[in-house]
Amino acid sequence: MTDAAIVGTGPNGLAAAVTLARAGLKVVLHEQADTPGGGLRSMSLFDSSVVHDICSAVHPMAAASAFFRSFDLPTRGVRLLQPDIPYAHPLPGGHAAAAWRSLACTAEHLGADGPRWSRLLGPLADRSTAVVDLFLSDLRSLPRYLRVPALLAPRIMALATNRTPFTTVEARALLTGVAAHAVGKLPSLASAAVALLLAHTAHASGWPLPEGGSIRIADALIADITAHGGTFHTGHHVKDLAELGNVPLVLLDVSPTEFLTIAGDRLPAAYRRALRRYRYGPGAAKADFLVSEPIPWTNPLLGQAGTVHVGGPHTDIIRQETATAAGQQIPDPFMLVVDPAVTDPTRASGHKRPVWAYAHVPNGDTRHPVEMIRARIEEYAPGFTDTIIASRGLSAAQYATYNPNYVGGHIASGALTLRQSLARPTLRRDPYTTPLPGVYLCSASTPPGPSVHGMCGHLAALSALRRHHGIRTSPALSPKPDQEFI
Repeated sequence: MTDAAIVGTGPNGLAAAVTLARAGLKVVLHEQADTPGGGLRSMSLFDSSVVHDICSAVHPMAAASAFFRSFDLPTRGVRLLQPDIPYAHPLPGGHAAAAWRSLACTAEHLGADGPRWSRLLGPLADRSTAVVDLFLSDLRSLPRYLRVPALLAPRIMALATNRTPFTTVEARALLTGVAAHAVGKLPSLASAAVALLLAHTAHASGWPLPEGGSIRIADALIADITAHGGTFHTGHHVKDLAELGNVPLVLLDVSPTEFLTIAGDRLPAAYRRALRRYRYGPGAAKADFLVSEPIPWTNPLLGQAGTVHVGGPHTDIIRQETATAAGQQIPDPFMLVVDPAVTDPTRASGHKRPVWAYAHVPNGDTRHPVEMIRARIEEYAPGFTDTIIASRGLSAAQYATYNPNYVGGHIASGALTLRQSLARPTLRRDPYTTPLPGVYLCSASTPPGPSVHGMCGHLAALSALRRHHGIRTSPALSPKPDQEFI
């Protein structure tokens, strides 16, 4: 007999399955694609010897979240490789700014803003576990360490009101580039929180890339689920809850829009209206390149970075993100660029290597992104075009087809606003429950929101275990001594 069915096998669906299976439940997972993994998928696109990450590539939260700390990826054979420079930022005139793993090294290179950078992020890096656990909570519980909210509140308010402590172009661009990971209007409370979370982890747990590609994280999760009796049904798009049969527990790693479709009239009218009010943010347009050599950045510092933010000075980034959030198509969108072989040399094969790039675009944008992204990289890396062997692009509209959770290509599964942080996807005491008995939401449309941290799935599973099985503590997630690792 099946104890729980999970629909969707992205990071949160897999984390939910790990948690339930570790508690002794028999779990069945349903995935519409031919392979599980969601945003963790990697595959060869152009050459069988070169692996490309289809969605996520860099994983700060896989090194930092409470779920993955307990799951212990390194012990399972997943090497989280750390670049010396987690992120960097090209600027006009061949200049660049960089954030090193070392806070002191970063401060040294920021000149007059060095002490200010240390004062802003140093106290958070010193308490990183507590800071991350607060951000990646259900946002309903009191934090264990009350000093952390006191540290965060004035910093968030200052950044949200554009009162940054920095005066140099370099420091302002570095922080604004990280804030743009919120994928929305700048500045805002959400972008300020995202900036502090991501910027401080660069100096703490880091911004690692899994050796061999993001799929290695998914493989570890899948192996643990299978080892504990879980089974997978791939190539099965669940279109109605009735397809799952009389399963006592159902956890849905799906967007509110998809939930409305598969639950239909079973949902009360008021709840359906609330879900329809849920808002999605700008989309992501993705380009994958197969290239013959490392990106020829004008400033060689950029060639050492795990992630490169392409947006220019901070005023340009604010303009780009605010215009995109308003639905305007602009020719110079903010971009994230990753040359994975910089951090993981195994990703290169001879004179072939992958390049991964996202551009922030309006929700549902249909523009083919390859040329736009190529041209933007070329601005700061003349000669990049000559290195391209093959390319592939997915518009924001195509991303929504690839994964229904990415409504309009919005990979964060819901706009990051103050309201939707507290009412994600609706205002409920337990945000993972639904009006349907035994049916839970566990996608990034629930707290704490997007990124590969597994906490939405883990917290939803804990809620289900508490309510339906009286289990009030998390099952052990660490590997068993005799478990076979991938």
